Amino acid sequence: MKFIIGVVGLCLLATMPLLAQEKEGEEEKPKIQVGGALRFNYNLSSWKDGQQKRGGDFGYDLFRINAKASYKGVKLNAEYRLYSSAFGGGMLKQGWIAYDFNTKDELQLGLTQVPFGITQYDSHNWFFGLNYYVGLEDDHDMGLKFKHRSEKWDYDIAFFKNAEELNFGSNSDVSDSRYSYDVASIDYNGDGSLQFRNKEVNQVNGKLVYKLLTGSVKHKLGASVQYGGLYNLTTEDMGNHYALAGHYELLAGRFDLKAQVSHYEYSPENPEGERDDIIAMTAYGAPYLTAASATTYTLGVGYVIPVTWGPVSQLKVYDDFGYMQKSSSAFSDTYINVSGVMVTAGQVYTYIDLAAGKNHPWIGPEWTEGLAQGNPKAEWETRFNINIGYYF
Repeated sequence: MKFIIGVVGLCLLATMPLLAQEKEGEEEKPKIQVGGALRFNYNLSSWKDGQQKRGGDFGYDLFRINAKASYKGVKLNAEYRLYSSAFGGGMLKQGWIAYDFNTKDELQLGLTQVPFGITQYDSHNWFFGLNYYVGLEDDHDMGLKFKHRSEKWDYDIAFFKNAEELNFGSNSDVSDSRYSYDVASIDYNGDGSLQFRNKEVNQVNGKLVYKLLTGSVKHKLGASVQYGGLYNLTTEDMGNHYALAGHYELLAGRFDLKAQVSHYEYSPENPEGERDDIIAMTAYGAPYLTAASATTYTLGVGYVIPVTWGPVSQLKVYDDFGYMQKSSSAFSDTYINVSGVMVTAGQVYTYIDLAAGKNHPWIGPEWTEGLAQGNPKAEWETRFNINIGYYF
């Protein structure tokens, strides 16, 4: 670990003289862009009797502000989201500063996306893919990331000190007010006592992608690896966790395909008597349990249809499937499939989705145990969802 921290320090020192350089005779002015979105959401869920009787619910989803700035090669990128209090309230989705060494290489520092699997999203729909709910899709952590982009090869190397940290006490639990799923604590017994009190720390990531163009068809073939510590707040002992993934993307005209196989495993140092085959994860204000080891399989396809229907210029139809095979034979596996269409009308983007799930916390009544041991008698549940957003 000292070696990793030393490398990070050398990277920062190396950027200092570059930041001080100025091109003679050239006056650069600071640039700033401010944008955001306002979104509303309608949903009708098969397992909610009251909602069925009243025909679903339509309400506020989020308001967000995005800011980008650049001056003399140094950049800023930040996004702050405000959800309802029931979904965690206000939270920083991402926020980092960066320096571009050249057109191919960039160094980012702050709350930045973890380079693992297909990025930015391993999915097409509003719900994201199955990997998001176990912390392996569109995850953002606090650290340092180096990016390289070229014609044939992309690679990322990153070190994350920890996930989003809002509580800086000696043994403070991870806050539930966060956008991306991370290891956390949970009141498993319902008596006010927290269990599985772990934190992700000192994580290293590496990702490599090879790009190939055959005619007009684009291919991306990649591999990702992740390894880090898992610090228990009760025992003050360090466990570990790792994840591996192989991924493929195809873009052929209006058609695209995303496929990924991932495996993860958490090995916590919990107090005696606590289970080590499950962990707690949290986001959007509410934690749940997750299997400590599993393999996930995801496959998504999308197709763009241009139209001229007044302000509507494009329809994108898609289907995203996910399967979570839990390592414990005593656990029931998780499934999710989302079929839908994204409607583009000027600055308004509308996702119309029919999500079906089994042992999935957000699509069914199995909230706490869905992604953990699950329910062997769980049935397929559905959620019809419409998300309408104006993006500016």
